[in-house]
Amino acid sequence: MKKVALITGASAGLGVEFARQLSKRGHRLVLVARRKDRLDELAKELGNARAVAIDLSKANAAAKLMADVEAAGEQVDLLVNNAGFGLIGAFAELDAKRERQMIDLNVGALADLCRAVAPGMIKRKSGGIINVASTAAFQPGPKMAVYFATKSFVLSLSEALHEELKPHGISVTCLCPGPTRTEFGDVAGFGGNGVFDRVAMEAGPVVKAGLNGLDKNKAVVVTGLVNKVGAASTRFVPRSVVRKIAGAIKY
Repeated sequence: MKKVALITGASAGLGVEFARQLSKRGHRLVLVARRKDRLDELAKELGNARAVAIDLSKANAAAKLMADVEAAGEQVDLLVNNAGFGLIGAFAELDAKRERQMIDLNVGALADLCRAVAPGMIKRKSGGIINVASTAAFQPGPKMAVYFATKSFVLSLSEALHEELKPHGISVTCLCPGPTRTEFGDVAGFGGNGVFDRVAMEAGPVVKAGLNGLDKNKAVVVTGLVNKVGAASTRFVPRSVVRKIAGAIKY
């Protein structure tokens, strides 16, 4: 079977950059997202990739995706769980169905795909998983409560899998970027925010840091010095203070 790197959320932002950098490393790619036109364009650009258009927030989507991979004679050697989105607004006022979609995608699909690929990797005694979280994972986030909570789940799951799978020769890294120049802010509802634009990193260095972290089997990679300091500081500041600081952020 052909070894592939499977990248979710591959139609934009970090997903596109993961595809380009992994392609340069010589990986065959399976690109996964909802927007088929963008995936097809990227697959054509890279040459060593194929596109699978699927909405991973739907029920049983992860199982359908893995069935597609198996039918193509492929096995996942590297999983990049990048798909996800956020929403800004009061928890009680945001659209309930959209909030649930966020949980199903950011948490449910990610966990399902990790569970789907882990047994094969254990059997082969090789493989890698990159789960994309955020610096949001290190504290609660008033006005983006569900998003921050999903990323806390991703961080916790990734750290646990890092320890569980390491004895089997499998690397698991949780990539925790801060503000990054992608479409995330536009989808979440705070696109064009001057503060975030000024501190945002480019996607290229973020992805490079994540891949380098996986090469070294680092459990957690936080990108950027300011983000590293911010993530570390939450361990030493009372939770009540962390909540108030997070709640005071102007999106």
